[in-house]
Amino acid sequence: MRFAFTDDQIAFRDAVRELLEKECTPAHVREAWTNATGRIPGLWEKLTDMGVVGMLAPEARGGLELTMVDLVLILEETGRCAAPEPIVETAAFGVPLLERADRTVATARTLVPWADTADVIVTEAGRFERDAVELVARPSVDGARRLFEVRGTPAPVDGDAIAAAFDRAVVGTAAQQCGLAQRMLDMTVEYTKERRQFGVPIGSFQAVKHHLANARIALEFARPLVYRAAATLDPVHASMAKYKADEAALMTARAALQCHGAIGYTTEYDLHLYMKRSWALARSMGDGRLHRSRVGAAIL
Repeated sequence: MRFAFTDDQIAFRDAVRELLEKECTPAHVREAWTNATGRIPGLWEKLTDMGVVGMLAPEARGGLELTMVDLVLILEETGRCAAPEPIVETAAFGVPLLERADRTVATARTLVPWADTADVIVTEAGRFERDAVELVARPSVDGARRLFEVRGTPAPVDGDAIAAAFDRAVVGTAAQQCGLAQRMLDMTVEYTKERRQFGVPIGSFQAVKHHLANARIALEFARPLVYRAAATLDPVHASMAKYKADEAALMTARAALQCHGAIGYTTEYDLHLYMKRSWALARSMGDGRLHRSRVGAAIL
């Protein structure tokens, strides 16, 4: 049996990467931190037109009727550029749940990102229509991932359907963490090639090499778990993927900050856009404690 992505899946990923490199640059993400919506104007429509948002929806409902394996590479790309859009919440969580691709979904256990621009909001309390709720803004470490407390009367949702949707979102968030880790690692490698001390690039120093090697190893261990979870959608596999992907992203963020030195602490430098997104996602769709507990309960 061959365990590899198809040429079509890779080609679709490359097409989305090309779009995001043009439409979701660090300058676009930085602007989303301060604009009215926290999103990039026009990007959602372009992703919808490419079929990304509706990949898991039935063809009869305007989707592509594909699988999470087809979507996972795309979500990794949205992580790589820190796309300020509810793509996991909609494409992975909401579209299969609602079986339609024409509604934007925001979801979280309590504090919900992008709730102010979504059509449907799902929390642990139930399902809300956006025009029937009161939203209270709450602080967020990521200015392009604004959080809201949702107040209103929820409609009940099917427990099994929500559980399946949650596992898809866990896998999708893990994929984004892999993309973020790759972006931070690439940025740091390039920086250590250019930054010189004592007449040589700092990337030649053994301590810097060790930091970057450890980050690369963590990412290479996390990716196969994410891809397996996308194929099986097993809750335990999803939790393993999320835990290791969070670990890889957070480790890479620490290494990147240390290797960049003082410039890494400045908001003028783009590294913080990706670090802060990785910090936020590490607490999204369940933190490390939740996912360790799920794995532990399955093996003990």
